[in-house]
Amino acid sequence: MKIGIIGLGLIGGSLGLDLRSIGHTVLGVSQKESTCQTAKNIGAVTHATTDLKLVAQTDLIFICTPIHYIFPTLQQLSEYLQPTTIVTDVGSVKTPIVQQCTTLWSNFVGGHPMAGTAEQGINAAQNNLFVNRPYVITPTLDTPPHSVQILADLVSSIGAEVYTQYSPEVHDQAVAWISHLPVMISASLIDACMSEPNTQILEAAQKLASSGFASTSRVGGGNPELGVMMARYNQEAILRSLQQYRQTLDHLTHLIKTENWSSLQETLETTQQARPHFID
Repeated sequence: MKIGIIGLGLIGGSLGLDLRSIGHTVLGVSQKESTCQTAKNIGAVTHATTDLKLVAQTDLIFICTPIHYIFPTLQQLSEYLQPTTIVTDVGSVKTPIVQQCTTLWSNFVGGHPMAGTAEQGINAAQNNLFVNRPYVITPTLDTPPHSVQILADLVSSIGAEVYTQYSPEVHDQAVAWISHLPVMISASLIDACMSEPNTQILEAAQKLASSGFASTSRVGGGNPELGVMMARYNQEAILRSLQQYRQTLDHLTHLIKTENWSSLQETLETTQQARPHFID
């Protein structure tokens, strides 16, 4: 299969590496010529350029740009495409993207690979990034089933665990809980710690922070642009999650303030038992 990838960062580059490793031809497009060259050097693409026309004759195209560039990219791309070309994206928000893109290109299939690292850019691309990781495909009633199947088979072939049963709306609320809300919580943890007015206490906290703080603060210390895009494009779902989280924090605060240790114990036992349902 001849595959196009627009946006040669961590996700686009890693897709290219895996797809080429199983025999596909991969044509890449990036805004920077230097990125194109690096992608070629590491073997992520067969050929790459800054010109969108390169991918005009491909069978399937992944748009791997930041969320706010997905629809504008498709607008520019659509005049060059063949009617049979399948176009998909890798954005972490689906409802607004799918709504916009399907009005422009009927053969658009929303997608979201739930894989990544703390590093960004083409130099962070790696083989097997998607192995055993969820890859959510969010068809609507108007999405061509044949196109969904082709995409599902393709990403399954690089080891991803494919889900096709969730609508864009269900995806966005679920991801708000387990991906977007943690970014906001993690960022607020760092922000709260930095608000400590006693410089000696703050210095001690910074020096003593270890694995627990590293785990809970990791996503809050990530790409700020990505965090803003999550909030901007998934605003309603994130606000709903934040409101519920605030109520949970208020409940825990009340239990501690009233020294209701038995209820706090029950709550922590419940969360201990619930965690394996989210994390294997």
